[in-house]
Amino acid sequence: MSAFSKSNWDRRSVLRAAMGLAAAGGLAACGSNNGRGGGASGNSLVQYFHAYGEAGVEQAVKRYAKAYKDANVTTQWITGSNFEQKLFAALLTDNAPDVFEFHPQIQLIKSGQVADLTDIIEPVKDDFNQADIKSHTVDGKIYGVRMIDDPQFFYYRPSLFEKAKIEVPTTLEELVEAADKLTTNKVKGVYLGNNLTAFQHNLIWSAGADTLTADNKPAFNTDGVAEGLKQLRSLFTSGNLLLDAPADWWDPSAFTQGLTAIQWCGMWAMPVMQQALGDDIGIFPFPKVGSAGKESVYNGGWSMFVNAKGKNVEAAKEYVKWLWIDQEEYQEDFATSYGFHIPPRTSLAESASKLKTGLPAEGVKLFNEFGHFDNIGWTQAMIAAFNDVMANAVRKDGDPKAQLAACEKKVDAELKKLFG
Repeated sequence: MSAFSKSNWDRRSVLRAAMGLAAAGGLAACGSNNGRGGGASGNSLVQYFHAYGEAGVEQAVKRYAKAYKDANVTTQWITGSNFEQKLFAALLTDNAPDVFEFHPQIQLIKSGQVADLTDIIEPVKDDFNQADIKSHTVDGKIYGVRMIDDPQFFYYRPSLFEKAKIEVPTTLEELVEAADKLTTNKVKGVYLGNNLTAFQHNLIWSAGADTLTADNKPAFNTDGVAEGLKQLRSLFTSGNLLLDAPADWWDPSAFTQGLTAIQWCGMWAMPVMQQALGDDIGIFPFPKVGSAGKESVYNGGWSMFVNAKGKNVEAAKEYVKWLWIDQEEYQEDFATSYGFHIPPRTSLAESASKLKTGLPAEGVKLFNEFGHFDNIGWTQAMIAAFNDVMANAVRKDGDPKAQLAACEKKVDAELKKLFG
């Protein structure tokens, strides 16, 4: 579902935190909400969800759990800004959840924390988006069931573009120019988030590079990525970039309140934007960077995992199979009734009526044409290393090639730890 909530923090980046993050803290699990009315026989299961920003999600999750008859499913609805800390701390205790949502992370697999779900996914594997299957697969085994796909792109106000007499940018250079023409004394040209890291994968992809090669080697240190960093530096110093907005990139309020003419955000925000702005909304992918580049869309999302060290592994797998594989009605409801998301099941994505027309259909089109998915080997430590590149090369005017080289050294060291 969305990567935004009421708190002002980069939810997607933080929720990709590595297992080691929790080792230093002794946080206990907290925030219990029962998803059933009681009376179920058999096993008791606990599932962890972070507190989604969209209205109705918590009630929906509890409603799904209540409908399950083979176990008493309790939902821990984790509020606040430290979901990953509470989750990983709990995984180290006897109070660990049986089922939890998160993102594919190879550390979870190498530590034996998440169960192999190949047997429950295999019968319907061909109906899943194959990029989702790949992003959850290690050594031929599938860990985690994708619940929703969340494409991210730029939103813009067509009326403001028309007034400024500009076209939709297709290159990063054109985006920088558009931001200049759109900026007024009341509206900034573009908003990229408060820490300028939400789109860093797209900078790499749009420059024709990648995070890692197929054999897990650094692939981002290219002249195209360096040139993109230089262009972003010019945007940062131009005065045309909205900085320190009241809410971060995952929240559409900077756009809906007229603080910016263009905003990087996710597909989940479409209903809120449409309610506020009607038809005066358009979308476009992250523009091309350099001659070797291509426009890109980041496909985030959430997945359900089974705690391999839990007391009820088989019962937990059966529940995950029931909800996220068998119950197609609930899967479509979860994806399209609380913000817009794309069901990872191809059949559901094709039949979801709310995604067939207008702006949602355009979002699906961009997802299919320009989408990139997570690489399970690109860990939080590597993400943090590239965060430093963005900070040092864009905010602090460090030499892009030197910053990329330093990042490559850190990433290579992490890769050697993981893959030898």
